[in-house]
Amino acid sequence: MSLNRRNFLASTAALASASMLPRVALAADTIKLGSILDTSGIFDAYGKPMDMAMRLAVDEINAAGGLLGKQVEVTAYDTQSDMALYSQYGQQLTRQDQVDVVHGGILSASREAIRQTMRKTKTPYFYNVLYEGGVCDRNIFINGVTPAQQVEALVPYAMSKSGKKVYILAADYNYGQITARWIQKFVADNGGETVGVDFFPLDVSDFGSTIAKIQSAGPDLVIAPLVGGAHLSFFRQWAAAGMKDRIPLASTTLGVGNEHKVLTPEEGNGIMVAYNYSQELDTPANNAFKEKWAAAYGDSNLIHEIAVSNYQGVLTWAEAVRQAGSLDRDAVIAALETGLSIEGPAGKVTVDPKTHHAVLDVHIMEFANQGMKVIETLPQRQPIDTQAVCDLAANPGDNTQYEIQI
Repeated sequence: MSLNRRNFLASTAALASASMLPRVALAADTIKLGSILDTSGIFDAYGKPMDMAMRLAVDEINAAGGLLGKQVEVTAYDTQSDMALYSQYGQQLTRQDQVDVVHGGILSASREAIRQTMRKTKTPYFYNVLYEGGVCDRNIFINGVTPAQQVEALVPYAMSKSGKKVYILAADYNYGQITARWIQKFVADNGGETVGVDFFPLDVSDFGSTIAKIQSAGPDLVIAPLVGGAHLSFFRQWAAAGMKDRIPLASTTLGVGNEHKVLTPEEGNGIMVAYNYSQELDTPANNAFKEKWAAAYGDSNLIHEIAVSNYQGVLTWAEAVRQAGSLDRDAVIAALETGLSIEGPAGKVTVDPKTHHAVLDVHIMEFANQGMKVIETLPQRQPIDTQAVCDLAANPGDNTQYEIQI
């Protein structure tokens, strides 16, 4: 979502003492995976399960013998939900810790705070979160859904359940602003009308005047790309005002951090979403994943959309290392660009060589008793929004986040 390494090991002179050689050998005996996430602070509900999922994937890889005959070692930093620390830790991972790959970032601002550092230091970077689309950079791989994969599926379903007049409430930063424009496009494409659009800073928690404004506008449907704990207040206040049963709700973000488990059934039931993952997916891969999670952590209720995306991102990178037979950046990227696929808890994950985004299953769902009931599965949806502006096969040197014209 959007709001918000190597080469430090100084070549000291030639090692004169043989006593230092074991340390040098030991450093080469592990593969270093770097992680930067908000595991405390206001976004920890997203970051903590992402960290747990990453460690679960690494433990599985190591239990199976590691990669290239080596164990994977995690170096992780907690940004405490402070964007400034992303830049600091990004440089530390690449220049001091000399990691072989980085998985990290939650808000788009955090991704952009570290992406250029990863590119300059030639450290492969995985951003495993749904976001607004448009990033075109051969050094990054993105495993979350984009608007063309998610919003294009959600809008017509939600309109078919409600009506043609839509009101949009969105977080006031890159992700919310761009996603609101995509919603407007798909509303119009499906014969609807957007009757209002409002944006809210992440710390806003009082939506009383907004609810009154929506009542005056009289929409058939409210779609809410709101983000974070403060914005969760909208859904509670909407239900408390008696509006939930009068005007249906849909969201492109609610539930990715298990917010539907915080809402009561009376507050959440019937809210419509579309994501790559639900705990309710009854598949062998998902059931096995939940069993592994429960064995490791005891409580599988913490699993959410972007935790699974992070898990799948680590497995995707690991498979690329296996296929490349090397940690060399260009070899790993070349392996990923073959259209590599893995089977994850959410289904098949395939790397799109043109954009380095993931081709993913998208599940249209409704909240029911603090769960996500799967209504329909749309298999292997392409990131066609980013494909419209990004072609890394033709332009491998591109380094742009495009604002896709809608």
